[in-house]
Amino acid sequence: MSSPNLHPMLNVAVKAARAAGAIINRAALDVEAVRISQKQVNDFVTEVDHASEQVIIETLLGAYPGHGILAEESGTEHGAKDSDYVWIIDPLDGTTNFIHGFPVYCVSIALSVRGKIEQAVIYDPSRNDLFTATKGRGAYMNERRIRVSKRTRLSECLVSTGFPFRSGDNFKQYLAIMADMMPRMAGLRRPGAAALDLAYVAAGFTDGFFETGLNPWDVAAGSLLVTEAGGLIGNFTGEPDFLEQRECLAGAPRIYGQLVPLLAKYSKFAGIDDKMRASDRVRAVSAAARPGADESVDLYARSTVTDLTAAPLDGEAPAPAAPPAAPVPRKLTRVRRDAPAGGGSSEGDASAK
Repeated sequence: MSSPNLHPMLNVAVKAARAAGAIINRAALDVEAVRISQKQVNDFVTEVDHASEQVIIETLLGAYPGHGILAEESGTEHGAKDSDYVWIIDPLDGTTNFIHGFPVYCVSIALSVRGKIEQAVIYDPSRNDLFTATKGRGAYMNERRIRVSKRTRLSECLVSTGFPFRSGDNFKQYLAIMADMMPRMAGLRRPGAAALDLAYVAAGFTDGFFETGLNPWDVAAGSLLVTEAGGLIGNFTGEPDFLEQRECLAGAPRIYGQLVPLLAKYSKFAGIDDKMRASDRVRAVSAAARPGADESVDLYARSTVTDLTAAPLDGEAPAPAAPPAAPVPRKLTRVRRDAPAGGGSSEGDASAK
């Protein structure tokens, strides 16, 4: 059912997302019967992905036959190849969750107009939650306006991420990132569907999100939701041109500003000095995590980045530094030993010393 308050193109995208969600919900009733194939290690595709993608493409091209398509499973083989209007589709983000019956997955549809995302839909069929955004008109969840979180201290924040799962991913770097991040925040979560993670940042359910190895269909719709909800999104160095760069950072503005210095040195776009610091940190954390490592080494020791949680907020006076504690006087005790038999102690007598 279309809404008169939505942009006409967004109405078509909502219709497509709900049709795909109906297919997903029917399959979820008997997920054990779903046929599954593996694209690569830990990267699955199901007949539900293909059926969902097909109904989305048919709905979109039925309304706009001159538009282009970029879809996760079929790439650019459908639609016009040279159109300024390109629909970016993930028919089932969170496939691994879906095939395990873990209800965190969604449909993601975005419209790019001359390289800029202008329409976005993310639909969570298991909860019937619909997130929508049109550029310049705000972001909505179930027709209610949403805004990013108002929290300003990283130590109070809940941040979502995605763990590496492919054989070529940099597992050691992710260990270092988590060692830097986890002591500084209230919690780190890994739900398993990047598009839904971004929708949750837009709705203020989480305060930030970061992940590497993402494709345009993972983040296109969510990026518009975040910015229309008042948040910021970019790569790990804070640059806004991130869609094709396979690394994504999003959050409320004040939190985003605190996450960039923590993650920038791990970006593939970092300067040489930052990359060297990141390498040192990765080696230190990897060494501390090895079996038999020195237990006195703190895996979660602070990184080279200044501790941002202690920084004063805007408008606050910095807390006065505590005066240094006076050194505790050391009390010397002379131990008296009985002289050895046979005379006074000599200079080289160990017992006298």
